[in-house]
Amino acid sequence: MRLFRAALLFFFVGFCAAPADAQTVSPASVSNARDLSIPRITSRPRLEEFLDGKSRLDMLHVETFRQRQPGDGEPATRKTSAFIGYDDKNFYAAFVCEAPHNEIRARMGRREDINNDDKVGVFLDTYHDHQRAYEFLVNPLGIQADAVQTDGQNDDFSFDTLWNSEGRITPDGYAVLIAIPFKSLRFASADVQTWGFALGRFIPSNNESSFWPFLTNRVNGFSAQLGNLTGLESISPGRNIQLIPYGALGHAHFLDNPVNGGPLFRTNTDIRAGLDFKLILHDSLSLDVALKPDFSQVETDDPQVTVNQRYEVRFDEKRPFFIENNGFFATPETLFFSRRVIDPTYGTRLTGKLGRWDLGFLGINDRAASIAVGSADSHFGQSAVIGVARVQREFGTQSSAGFLITDRAFAGGWNRVASLDTKLRLNQNWTFNGQGIISQTKQTNGAISGGDAWNLNLHAQHRDYVYDLTYTDRAEGFRAELGFIPRVNIRQAQLFALRRFHPQNKYVVSWGPRIFVNADYDHSGVQQDWQMSPGLQMEMPRSTFFNVNYSNYFERFSSTNFLHWNTGLGFHSEYFKAAVVDLNYSQGTRINYASPAGVNPFLGNGKEFRTTLTLRPASRLKLDEIYYYTELATPAGTTAFVNHLLRSRFNYQFNKQLSLRLIADYNATLENASLVSFERQKRLSGDALIIWLLHPGTAVYVGYTDSLENLALNPGSPPSLNRIAFLSTTTQRQFFAKMSYLLRF
Repeated sequence: MRLFRAALLFFFVGFCAAPADAQTVSPASVSNARDLSIPRITSRPRLEEFLDGKSRLDMLHVETFRQRQPGDGEPATRKTSAFIGYDDKNFYAAFVCEAPHNEIRARMGRREDINNDDKVGVFLDTYHDHQRAYEFLVNPLGIQADAVQTDGQNDDFSFDTLWNSEGRITPDGYAVLIAIPFKSLRFASADVQTWGFALGRFIPSNNESSFWPFLTNRVNGFSAQLGNLTGLESISPGRNIQLIPYGALGHAHFLDNPVNGGPLFRTNTDIRAGLDFKLILHDSLSLDVALKPDFSQVETDDPQVTVNQRYEVRFDEKRPFFIENNGFFATPETLFFSRRVIDPTYGTRLTGKLGRWDLGFLGINDRAASIAVGSADSHFGQSAVIGVARVQREFGTQSSAGFLITDRAFAGGWNRVASLDTKLRLNQNWTFNGQGIISQTKQTNGAISGGDAWNLNLHAQHRDYVYDLTYTDRAEGFRAELGFIPRVNIRQAQLFALRRFHPQNKYVVSWGPRIFVNADYDHSGVQQDWQMSPGLQMEMPRSTFFNVNYSNYFERFSSTNFLHWNTGLGFHSEYFKAAVVDLNYSQGTRINYASPAGVNPFLGNGKEFRTTLTLRPASRLKLDEIYYYTELATPAGTTAFVNHLLRSRFNYQFNKQLSLRLIADYNATLENASLVSFERQKRLSGDALIIWLLHPGTAVYVGYTDSLENLALNPGSPPSLNRIAFLSTTTQRQFFAKMSYLLRF
């Protein structure tokens, strides 16, 4: 109770210390110009028409950009002129940006790899519902990134569509031209359109983002503050049918270790072809059908520490079919996590918007369920059948209510989950999210179980503070087989509070204390955890950030109570134009979750060190060095395990379309078998990938992977495997090629 009293005191002191204008300042009070009428133009703009002080007189000129970061409402530090217009087929925006040459950050990189670059952007809320917006971002060399921004969620950069961009460095800065086909957008079918609209510019060397119209950080939400764009008349996406046929070839030599029988080397050649079909209905609904699809993953997973983890580690989805429009299926609790679908052979999805209704439906199968039961099972060769349905209704200003249903059936068993959720915007800073869920599960042996879950959240967002209070309740019998729910039988309360101060000096942009408090019990009333973590964070010029925290924990594991502590430091800097540095270090006491038989879990001393260094020695070259170190030792100093993760990544961009990526990964876990139950593992793998990406949907991938492990294949009947000290056996060698081509009608 003392912990929560301290946390609540911090919470209310911070609230009382919030600026007096927190509930009264609105964007309109700083800049009343929020409405634009866009002109129709008769000829397509060219980038050359905006160089050397020239412009198009028939396009609307916008230049009153104001900062959102760091100086909320102050004029942009560098002059930006924008010009907008449209014709029957495209929306156009041109930017002319002043900047010193030595401070412009612009690299010839892969599409969407412009996060650390200077860039400009167009934001379009085409339904004018103040809920979400398209983002179209371009760096000074014309490299694109596109996303869907939904208030309350992270920007969804899995969205990819076809549009055109050009960029050029000029004597005074740079210029960019953007052309967005209406066929690449979804909007209501109406002769006269009104859209939410903003133009943005981002300057990483100044920690600066500026917009027209002014979008304040004193208000929670982005889309609701967009300006109003009128003048769009008689436009339509038109007939919109997309066909993406593909062909793929794979040849692999790998070590197979099946459940039945002994390990052996296999060679497999796979040739396949398929078709992804997209049809736009009523200008706003997208129907996707994948016929004999290639659900393989071209992009490799990011490194993550998986040893001595109590709960499942989450890896993000990389497969294009699943990541597109995944925001339509998002709810406070992750009830649909697409990586639960491992090996599908078909899939169909309907997503989009009708008026104030958001719709999402997914049907797919999964052959991996058959493989899991083994070849001796009568259900071997069958697939799990999966369905997901999501419907959401918007009302008021940025409020909504909806339901989600998921169903997975296999071998006479099933798991069904249904939920109701709502988002209520209480005022311009505070929002409430609530979700109630029920689940029922039938095992293949006929046993039926069930349980419910709740998620309640109160959130406040302001330039000077963030407050977040969450209550989660999951019954012991709750199951969501298609979701990511690492823990059940829990009643948990979490509080996060952050206070920011903005000193007017050249050394610190902002700083402030923060605190995280957590406590949870099981449904028998036995406390499982508590945590108190105060910290301090600081933002400095040139996108440099520093944070420090100290934590006290209580954790109940294997019927034993543990008290432990941790101290952590974090540092991120883009101070140098050609380098980005991330450093994180923590040390304290840790629980050994992987004790061998006969050894009780114990509290040891642990440390973690994680660093990422990104170098851009030339515009077309990008080098990443990633190193993770994890260690656990007994209180007496005896090492239980050490884990090393090392990744070297090389990217070279020949031009906008063609790139080469090389990755070398080393993962080694060195164990003391008397203290931990996992084996000594070492793996060295290489990955080479050539990518030719003309635009989303039209691409060629040619790749090669090779993995070497510390395994020895022992002869016998059947043969056996055992771990040895050194890397010795190639466990996987694969060549693959894939080609796809977008046909749009």
